Amino acid sequence: MARHWEDLLEQVVRERYQRLLAHATLVSASRADAQDLVQESLIAAFSGKARFGSVEQAEAYVRRAIATRAIDASRQRAREARLMARAAGRATEVAVVEDRLPGADVVRALAALSPRERACVVLRMMEDFSVVDTAAALGLSEGAVKRYTSDGIARLNATLGTTSAPVERIDVQQTPTEVRNER
Repeated sequence: MARHWEDLLEQVVRERYQRLLAHATLVSASRADAQDLVQESLIAAFSGKARFGSVEQAEAYVRRAIATRAIDASRQRAREARLMARAAGRATEVAVVEDRLPGADVVRALAALSPRERACVVLRMMEDFSVVDTAAALGLSEGAVKRYTSDGIARLNATLGTTSAPVERIDVQQTPTEVRNER
């Protein structure tokens, strides 16, 4: 008989894999790295001590792991590129792959952002995380999340020729006096 976590893992992969893959593609700005990120994050989520009560909890954990791993991988690649350049005594050349699929311009624009800017923009604008949730997911302060998101959107606007601005959502609740005045 399969253990609960195995059933949950199977359900997450069956029901949420495509969404996780799309999320990883946006966060990493690389279709080639996205599958590896999803697989590594699933392994990390289900081989560790984390226990999930639902598919939604497991998916949220995997999404956070994807963002964290993408940032770490980007840092590692930058470190390796600097070391190779130093060892070779010349500047590194970056291979650019032209992708003609819909949304490729957005993926290329996201690739130009720093890893933290990219993660903040994707979580805030595309995954609809709050500032607090994004800060918790990435281990940043709320102010840093706001700054990375603002800077990332400004750079995306410049690259894509758009004019969007970060939207801060504030829940408004009526106070008892406002309710009485409406009557």
